[in-house]
Amino acid sequence: MTTDAADTTDTGSAGTLQVARGCPFAPPEQHMRLLRERPVAKVTLPTGRDAWVASRYQDIRTVLSDPRFSANRRHPGAPRLVNGPDNEMAMSPLPKMMLEMDGAEHAQARRAVVGEFTVRRMAALRPRIQQFVDEHLDAMLAGPRPADLVTALALPVPSLVICELLGVPYADHDFFQVNSAQLLNRRATEQERQHAVLELAIYLDKLIAAKEQEPADDLLGRQIAKQRDNGGVDRPALLSLAFLLLIAGHETTANMISLGTYTLLERPEALEALRADPDRWGGAVEELLRYFTIAEFAMARVALEDVELGGAVIPAGSGVLMLANAGNRDPEVFEDGDRFDPARDDRSHLAFGYGPHQCLGQNLARVELEIVFETLFRRVPGLRLAVPADQLTFKDEAAVYGMHELPVTW
Repeated sequence: MTTDAADTTDTGSAGTLQVARGCPFAPPEQHMRLLRERPVAKVTLPTGRDAWVASRYQDIRTVLSDPRFSANRRHPGAPRLVNGPDNEMAMSPLPKMMLEMDGAEHAQARRAVVGEFTVRRMAALRPRIQQFVDEHLDAMLAGPRPADLVTALALPVPSLVICELLGVPYADHDFFQVNSAQLLNRRATEQERQHAVLELAIYLDKLIAAKEQEPADDLLGRQIAKQRDNGGVDRPALLSLAFLLLIAGHETTANMISLGTYTLLERPEALEALRADPDRWGGAVEELLRYFTIAEFAMARVALEDVELGGAVIPAGSGVLMLANAGNRDPEVFEDGDRFDPARDDRSHLAFGYGPHQCLGQNLARVELEIVFETLFRRVPGLRLAVPADQLTFKDEAAVYGMHELPVTW
């Protein structure tokens, strides 16, 4: 049974950290209680280990921008929500990824690829993304009813986009979806997760080797050409980059499409206002990102020294998790933050993180979500749930929150 924040131990623990969301539209109630009563607290993770959590907006931003907190997930103190050996990350066939790097190492790796994700480059992708969305809606509308929006639209469109960006044959997208879902499933065994990592690593290594022989005008091809100009191809670095972008680039956006669609179908007045003024879709996307904060546990750090935060002292070597879903409802920052308000249009949310590691692909995610929602609700005005809302199931077991399926009709 989950222990809530009111139950403390002699060590000052706020109890066992609740991971599953009791309500699909809200953080775990415990997280909100911590925000109100103990915004920086020591907890016990589901693995039985201790860690610290920060739930207040400003404290989260402090941790994510303070070099005294490391993003190195291979550090022995890094907080873990699933069981496995202490050296599981070190055993990975993947080189260190950008999200695990700190300081100058991280800055150099990010600088090498950040130009691929500028607002201008993402705007240039709009026609291609629109084509993918229209083609999949054509197929859905021509097919049987009801349809599962997850398999008909939410998963394939982001997969197509990231595969095209990286230069991955879309014919292999099922392979990526199966293995990435296994990798992000908290209920998967250590062996299952390691197998998924290995399968993806082997595939991507072969793909990069092929592109070294025949570089194409895609992200990996351009990175290979740039590295050659600078003295030689760093295949391990390209492998870790491709792995990170492939996993982060489709799973998160796919889940936001299904969650956002469900949210708007449940709020017909808000949906009608957006249909009447399509220029407001950008703001609605920001609100959906804030409201769900689907990858909150991705924001993990380790204190490199004793650090005072929010009135508590976090000892060196301690793991820290950011409860960003609670932080994105902090009343000091977001008025009536528990309410979904598509007119809020506030980009200061923490859904993409903050500081040096802020999500590299956030501009791409925004463009994809705007196009999908605007097109879906314009082309399918009669869209509605095909089952009662209480029959829908959510990914409480996954590292990235979402929906298993979304049956719809029209």
